Amino acid sequence: MKLLAVETATEACSAALYVDGAISERFELAPRHHTKLILPMIDELMREAGLKPSELDALAFGCGPGSFTGIRIATGVIQGIALGADLPVVCVSTLAAMAQELFDRTNNTLAFTAIDARMDEIFWGVYQRDALGFAELIGNESVTPAALVECAVADAGVGIGSGWGVYADVLMERLAGRVRHYESDNLPRAALIARLGVRGFEQGLAVPVELATPVYLRDKVAKTEAERRLGVQ
Repeated sequence: MKLLAVETATEACSAALYVDGAISERFELAPRHHTKLILPMIDELMREAGLKPSELDALAFGCGPGSFTGIRIATGVIQGIALGADLPVVCVSTLAAMAQELFDRTNNTLAFTAIDARMDEIFWGVYQRDALGFAELIGNESVTPAALVECAVADAGVGIGSGWGVYADVLMERLAGRVRHYESDNLPRAALIARLGVRGFEQGLAVPVELATPVYLRDKVAKTEAERRLGVQ
């Protein structure tokens, strides 16, 4: 199995290549430089592996939620490669990738993921470790004020993501003692997008390029993008 993955939904920019169980990654914390970095990262990974896009089985990308511009960069890059090489695409949640990194690194089984969404809101998702060790969403991902986050389980877990760096006090109060600790510097990485992308491919979740669309969550952003396509001023 050979799969290329990219993740640019936050200030971190990364690309990863999965080849028969081994993952190579390029990662850089570089706000506003994703467009300059992502293609050279991909070229370097592919060159080192001696692969051409046509030799891949699939692609995966962090489809959001996250930065509107960042998500569009990842979407555009993956769509371009998929069209050129006729490859299927697996859309992977940015929040799921953050939770997966926690599960792979620790024995924790519950992750409260939160990315700062600006405008006094966070992108929010609660993930649990399934029987095979993969991140499984509980309920729905949402964009919400920190004081209104929802969690359908009473177990204790770990808070991860930039949202915790901004709204830790509010989230700790809202979750009423269920947070063991939090890590506000946890950022999504393409290596975890690749890991979850392979899992999704094995589950039959890969889609044709025209169905590989980003997730914005915030209605106004999504509406603006739709209006742009229709030429609405």
